[in-house]
Amino acid sequence: MPLKLAIVGRPNVGKSTLFNRLAGKKLAIVDDQPGVTRDRRYADGRLGDLDLHLIDTAGFEDVADESLEARMRAQTELAIEEADLSLFIYDAREGVTPLDEVFAALLRRRGKPVIIAANKAEGKAGQSGIGEAYKLGLGEPIPISGEHGEGMAELYAAMLAAVPEDQYSEDEDDDDKPIRLAIVGRPNAGKSTLINRLIGEQRLLTGPEAGITRDSISVDWIWGDKKVRLVDTAGLRKKAKVQEKLEKLSTQDTIRAITFAEVVVLVMDATHPFEIQDLQIADLTEREGRALVFVLAKWDLIEDQAATLAAFREHAERMLPQVRGAPVVALSGETGSGVNKLMPAVLKIHKDWSTKVKTRDLNDWLQMAMQRHPPPAVSGRRVKPKYMAQTKARPPTFVLFSSRADQMPDHYRRYLINSLRESFDLPGVPLRITIKSGANPYADGEAKGHSGRGKREFERREREEERIRASRNTVKKSKRLADEAAAKAAAEAGLPDPTKPTPRPKKAAASKSVEPKTTAPVESAAASEPGKAAVKSVKKLGPKVQKKVSTTPSYKVGAKSAGGKAAGPRRPTAGSRTVRGNTRPGGSKSR
Repeated sequence: MPLKLAIVGRPNVGKSTLFNRLAGKKLAIVDDQPGVTRDRRYADGRLGDLDLHLIDTAGFEDVADESLEARMRAQTELAIEEADLSLFIYDAREGVTPLDEVFAALLRRRGKPVIIAANKAEGKAGQSGIGEAYKLGLGEPIPISGEHGEGMAELYAAMLAAVPEDQYSEDEDDDDKPIRLAIVGRPNAGKSTLINRLIGEQRLLTGPEAGITRDSISVDWIWGDKKVRLVDTAGLRKKAKVQEKLEKLSTQDTIRAITFAEVVVLVMDATHPFEIQDLQIADLTEREGRALVFVLAKWDLIEDQAATLAAFREHAERMLPQVRGAPVVALSGETGSGVNKLMPAVLKIHKDWSTKVKTRDLNDWLQMAMQRHPPPAVSGRRVKPKYMAQTKARPPTFVLFSSRADQMPDHYRRYLINSLRESFDLPGVPLRITIKSGANPYADGEAKGHSGRGKREFERREREEERIRASRNTVKKSKRLADEAAAKAAAEAGLPDPTKPTPRPKKAAASKSVEPKTTAPVESAAASEPGKAAVKSVKKLGPKVQKKVSTTPSYKVGAKSAGGKAAGPRRPTAGSRTVRGNTRPGGSKSR
């Protein structure tokens, strides 16, 4: 089994920081304020190849009265008795204090193996306080740094030397996972008292003071043949009232416990049930998808218990319809009355939370629900649910395929959830229904790039495009093969490659004596008849050079080439309804 290691010392010496480092995750709340840790906290850790079962303890206080500090000291002494090895931590920068000497004397009287470690020994500031630990009589101190991880190799060697090897041999892994049960509620509602009553020992600190619990403390417990992991959480107050940094850290730790739990037990004071904060905690639990159980604590203070319980159930149905039918257990953690009803209710809702419904039964229920209450018509068209299936459990999640899924009204979705919870006996379980449209590529024109004319039209166009692509590929391939064959035949015959274009011979440059003879008639023609010169220049140089050479408008070029007179176009007069080239009904041209 793993080595049980209790990390002990006076307040604010870095016990929780070292606890988080050995555990490999930030489990305990760490702050500069002394006295943050109050309860014993357990976690599995590892140092090298050595498996550890860590116990984080509260800071040791030398008091023996009925105060909170005295109860914290009692928890530390229980941890020392339970552990196989105690790791005594002191602050190397402050040195050995009188309270450290008192605690060292207590450890020597216990007669159990002890390792002394000087924490915060990094840098020059911690070197002076290391040698002071020799006067405590607990052996040679080990300089470490829980924040930066220094000295872990020396600590590992000291643990191996302090405890025989046969005490920490590995056990076989157990695949039976426990039920994670989180106890939440407002401060001073009786959460820690309830856990102590369930496990039958004073495991957690309790008292009349509000806000004693700060960390989320997990306790492993066996009820019958079921393994249960109870998680005690700090009380949740209104967000506006949470101002201190330490309380914010406790609130975050509680919310994290709700997220990782399977069943959440909401503990409320029976004298003041369903405050606004209680409703918010229940709504948070439902949004996280966790099973919920209501507990009315301090039930021994209620006189008319039957009427109060009936009123509470009615109030819960009205204020929290999303968890309708959640079990309600009335008990007293102080006297123990009604505590035996809690675990059967927890196991029942945990079974419902993990349920899986057959697809055939779901669709039979869907047809029955639609006949009882048909879907509404939105914008003149009715929403038609078609098919339903369960995608996962914990919590039960379903997917409903329907036409016009985005227009399904919220009230009809709530009707389906309530009917589903009633028909399959799932009271108090959060249900999830996702409504989707069926995958129809022929109806979604934008997704497939067509106009949505129907399946046949879409398939015809696809076949036509595929045929065109195949024909083009065939032509390209045939041309390429023919060119390759011709080039090969020409190469064998010693002829040039016919597939390559032959270069055109360059024209000889015109002489200077000829140049004025060829240009002079054009210039004279351009001076007398600009349209005719433009036509000759077009004929000689080609249409591509027309824009560069000709400066005559195109309508003049066209009129002159047709044999007419190169005159400007006749524009329509103001107010006329005809233009040049149009004919009147009689056949004559308009002027």
